[in-house]
Amino acid sequence: MEKIQFGTDGWRGIISKDFTFKNVERLTEAIANYFLLNSKSNCIKVVVGYDTRFLSSNYAQTVSQILSKKGIDVLISDRFIPTPVLSFTTKRLKADGGIMITASHNPAEYNGIKIKTSKGGAAGKDITDQIEKLLYKKNYSGKHLTGGKIKIVDFTSEYIKFLRNYIDLERLKKKNFKILVDAMYGSGDGFMEKILEPTKIKIDFLRNEINPSFGGYRPEPVLENLSITIEKIKSKNYDLGLVLDGDADRIAGFLPDGRFLHPQKILGLLILHLVRNRKLKGAIVKTIVGTTLIDKIVKSLGLKLYETPVGFKHISQIMLKEDVLIGGEEAGGIGFKNYIPERDGTLAGLLLLEMMAYENKPMQVILKEMEDEFGRYYYLREDIRIDKPASKKLYEKFKMIKSVLGKEVVETKDYDGIKLICSDESWVMIRISGTEPIIRIYAESKSLDKSHNLIKFAKRCFTIS
Repeated sequence: MEKIQFGTDGWRGIISKDFTFKNVERLTEAIANYFLLNSKSNCIKVVVGYDTRFLSSNYAQTVSQILSKKGIDVLISDRFIPTPVLSFTTKRLKADGGIMITASHNPAEYNGIKIKTSKGGAAGKDITDQIEKLLYKKNYSGKHLTGGKIKIVDFTSEYIKFLRNYIDLERLKKKNFKILVDAMYGSGDGFMEKILEPTKIKIDFLRNEINPSFGGYRPEPVLENLSITIEKIKSKNYDLGLVLDGDADRIAGFLPDGRFLHPQKILGLLILHLVRNRKLKGAIVKTIVGTTLIDKIVKSLGLKLYETPVGFKHISQIMLKEDVLIGGEEAGGIGFKNYIPERDGTLAGLLLLEMMAYENKPMQVILKEMEDEFGRYYYLREDIRIDKPASKKLYEKFKMIKSVLGKEVVETKDYDGIKLICSDESWVMIRISGTEPIIRIYAESKSLDKSHNLIKFAKRCFTIS
């Protein structure tokens, strides 16, 4: 019996090895029992969605059937959707929770399940721990409901309508932007075009057809997966390039000359836009692996900054409790005030266009102005694939380091991985992935060469070549 265990964001496994129909049934049974145990209502409603991965729609039907047998009413999407659509619909319909079939940015051989709370946010460890315990409880004898209807529903129309109202559509109607959207064969496909339909903005799409193999790439918007995107954006006169991950909850971008617009810089830009242009207020949330640029911007604007472990579920928890303007993770997941406590790559992309419209400047000029004001930081991440689970002894060894490339370590953070912060603001960090057999190395400094050397330094510490 394969062990089902939740990672940073949901449970993921290799299709037909770990992620089997039998395991999906087992996990859904445990999720259903969790709702039965924790709901005071005799009418429980769960929303189910799925992405473009191999067999995702079939897994979604299996999930729906198991929930239905337990007496839970199910609303299932009539088509593949981005994860933010599932989160938004769960909150909008006041459902007890949501289940999304997706492995997000993982390689094509993976699939997974994300669980959403009634507020639309990611289920926290308190919930997933309970579900894991229920996996191994036989003969559950909780309450039995008399519902159990399955209804196929269009989730997308209300989502499109909401985002049209969220952005400044009237201002965007005055612009003739030409943008490229790379959907990476994921579920984000044409949503941006539908939302911007009332405008004159022209959108060209790349990799927007269904391809469960993702063209041999993993659907993650990082540079090594985006060579064809760079070629495309350089070939025509685009004002901006936007890239969505497999389930469209994360974003990256490109400037017109093909330069990569890193998600960390997108987060900084959108903080400045919402505060300075739209005059909004609220706290900012970043993760431990987030760029120092955010600290500088937040301090300058006089806002409160929260820092969390990796995983948007931690950001979600703060967004539910505090007045948060933006919560953003290092990999391009950004959530916004007055919406859902979750990330949405489509909305982040729309707000970048809105920023260009407000400031009436090309994105490359807006970016330069931000870096002139707050400094230019070079952020790198390298993933090292490993054959067996990494030992936590790696953390103990790394934590003992007192100087990095001749600079004193002035602060060490160890609440999620190990992060060494040096006297010149440079830093390097290692973290064992919660969803894949990978060690992630992060580094940042004010020099690209130094950031590369920080990565090399970390690899030498563990004789990783």
